[in-house]
Amino acid sequence: MDKLHVNLGADSYDICFTDSFDKLTESLEEINAPKKLLIVTDTNVEPLYAKEVNTRLVEAGYDSAVYAFKAGEENKSMDSILGICGACVEHGLDRKSMILALGGGVVGDMAGFAAAIYMRGIDFIQIPTTLLSQSDSSVGGKTGIDFMESKNILGAFHQPKLVYINVNTLKTLPPVEFVSGMGEVVKHGIIRDAEFYRFIKENSALIKSLDSETLIKMSKINCGIKANVVEQDEKENGLRAILNFGHTIGHAAESSLNFTVTHGECVGLGMMAVSKIAVSRGLIDEATLKDIEETLREYDFRVRMPLPPADEIYGFMQKDKKKANGKLKFVLPVKIGDVMQTRDVTEKEIYDAIEFISE
Repeated sequence: MDKLHVNLGADSYDICFTDSFDKLTESLEEINAPKKLLIVTDTNVEPLYAKEVNTRLVEAGYDSAVYAFKAGEENKSMDSILGICGACVEHGLDRKSMILALGGGVVGDMAGFAAAIYMRGIDFIQIPTTLLSQSDSSVGGKTGIDFMESKNILGAFHQPKLVYINVNTLKTLPPVEFVSGMGEVVKHGIIRDAEFYRFIKENSALIKSLDSETLIKMSKINCGIKANVVEQDEKENGLRAILNFGHTIGHAAESSLNFTVTHGECVGLGMMAVSKIAVSRGLIDEATLKDIEETLREYDFRVRMPLPPADEIYGFMQKDKKKANGKLKFVLPVKIGDVMQTRDVTEKEIYDAIEFISE
């Protein structure tokens, strides 16, 4: 089993990469996990993996139970958080107990947030089962929920004690969710690692066929990119903001579409939009923009789609939690593997970019 260490001092943890749940209890023993556990999942993942994971834990001597909330971004709410906390009380979790987040990004965000506030904070681990969560949201300690039409506006930084990635869970993933996850993978290559970007371009057939060995290699490099950024800027005071490449416009498009299009595909749209801004500013050339578009298309992204009116998308952007002093922060590519941050993108540039990704 491959491992990657995330060095955050007292909050450091390992990311495990494997193709089964065989080593899960062994990994829990290595971090001296408590015996009282609550598996938090959703109604999509529960019938797929909850029984297997819970059975392994019980057979290893853990007092484990399962709580599943209704799946869907629309349920990423305070009501669902209170439901998780209620399950913690009913199962008798105390301050030394632990939550296991088994599922995709919504599960990880909400289970982590519940762990951050239950009894003023208990430990949790991430067991991500989607490509989006394995490639991005399970690493870095960001937790949260949507509120008043704004994505992830309430939350906390709460690092997991362990991330356990079983790449074979991707074999039960709907194709649209695989596309969503690749949005974050492509993003990491563009912002930080040109060699990794070439790897995902050149190995698209193996990646799309869900070859376990290739997926483990991709996941480890990908998580290493994010971990390196998080290690340097855990609370997003500077460098970590580059991870928002494609998200400022992408999140707004996602909200304006009422979450009917996946997060990762909206990030793909956002990456196209800000890359167009970068072309207009002379930061990258048309060939680089075309390269990014071809890579996204190779992984079945829609790089343009019918969108709500630009002013509606722009309105959602004004609710972005990264806005400061009335200015939105944008991450623009300067070449494959490097980006810059700026707050001087004009309203016209934004509207032109939205028009570019609309059809």
